[in-house]
Amino acid sequence: MEPPSDLIQSVSRALRILEAVGASPGGCNPKVVARRCDLHLSTTYHLLRTLAYEGYLARTSEGDYRLGLEISDRFRDLQASLTRPPRVAAVLRHLADTTGHSAYLARFVDDRVAIAGVVEAAGSPHLEDLIPGFDEAPHATALGKALLSRLPSRRRHDLVRGAGMRPFTSRTIRDLAALDAELAGTDVDTVFVEHGQFRGGVSCAAMLVPTADPEDPWWAIAVSAASPTFAGRRERLAAGLRVAAGDLAA
Repeated sequence: MEPPSDLIQSVSRALRILEAVGASPGGCNPKVVARRCDLHLSTTYHLLRTLAYEGYLARTSEGDYRLGLEISDRFRDLQASLTRPPRVAAVLRHLADTTGHSAYLARFVDDRVAIAGVVEAAGSPHLEDLIPGFDEAPHATALGKALLSRLPSRRRHDLVRGAGMRPFTSRTIRDLAALDAELAGTDVDTVFVEHGQFRGGVSCAAMLVPTADPEDPWWAIAVSAASPTFAGRRERLAAGLRVAAGDLAA
């Protein structure tokens, strides 16, 4: 994306600092932050102190900086904005409770396929990357494939290239032609399935949910399971998805 003509450099630098500190869970000292962000040390100190004052960073007793509690508040705000209307959380919870497997919702956000809601259940392996806001695996997840299937090929290719075709496992599709072939012939009632493309030994099934919003016409809902378990429960999981998709569409 091209930077705007009125880009405010100090805001951009502050966000880069948050990213750099966030990449170091144990904390990061100002000199390391300055080097990672390619900033003068004096500028880095000013921005660190400002972010700490606002609560987005916290200074440790050793003088390092780590993410502050305001970050978690903004994460909750993100979750609320992505999962509206309120019935979404209730439908995901019901799907997780009735199937015993973790339930997920994804949608298009700023021309990206993003996870919008998650309710975990004991029957599924924990997938730490699949949290609200995650948008890096449309080519590797059943949720992503479902939503990508509704796009014209050129727009689909642009979206996937923008997200990057990261090889999450040895089974991850890394070629646009192969992705197109997998999605060919699918329709709005297809149960999209992937086996081990996002996480080895884990399978996921997803279905599309039509909405009444012309600017946000499709969501996708999914469940995950360990692959051996999934093989024996595929029809049950698909049935649960159909009920949940109908509840959301209604």
